[in-house]
Amino acid sequence: MARGKMKLQQLRYIWEVAQHDLNVSQTAQSLYTSQPGISKQIRLLEDELGLEIFSRNGKHLTRITPAGESIIKSAGEIIRKVENIKAAAREFCDERTGSLAIATTHTQSRYVLPPAINQFIEKFPEVALHMHQGTPMQISELAADGTADFAIATEAMELFSDLIMMPCYRWNRAILVPKSHILAEVSKLTIEDLAKFPLVTYTFGFTGRCKLDEEFTAQFHGKV
Repeated sequence: MARGKMKLQQLRYIWEVAQHDLNVSQTAQSLYTSQPGISKQIRLLEDELGLEIFSRNGKHLTRITPAGESIIKSAGEIIRKVENIKAAAREFCDERTGSLAIATTHTQSRYVLPPAINQFIEKFPEVALHMHQGTPMQISELAADGTADFAIATEAMELFSDLIMMPCYRWNRAILVPKSHILAEVSKLTIEDLAKFPLVTYTFGFTGRCKLDEEFTAQFHGKV
């Protein structure tokens, strides 16, 4: 039997079914199409690939097969790339419209970006601005997989070889102590000075915490 050609619609169907907990009826409602139509297209795709994407109990989908897990993941990546292509086309047709997705940390979104966002909205009122908040690692992943157009962070970006890092601004870290603290009398603080006291700082992975740990490790590596 001759096999058909894989269609983007079929990939979207299996992706959406997976996102709706294998409920084909809900998937059909969300896509404004028919349940039998989705089931038929999934079967056609499985026939073409020569394997099952979903296990079944009668007409009901029960779970995603191991092969299906890999296929659905790839389908999601393809769908995102297609959406990016469509968005790029819309933006080139009219630079005043479109969407922009920014992934960033709580510190950036709360304290740094509001003035820039206000200026952007005033200049491009018809561009939909989407903000994704997370840890530096999470937002780097969003930029790497195309969910976000770019990420703004101080950590983790260098772990992704397919991302390009561009400097935006610099900031300085400060040590806060009571006026009566012994460190307040030190004119030039060193790592050794700080190591004598417990520190309260960011959780690992946030706003320079990783760099701070690296400095202490490099300073005291091999020392007892």
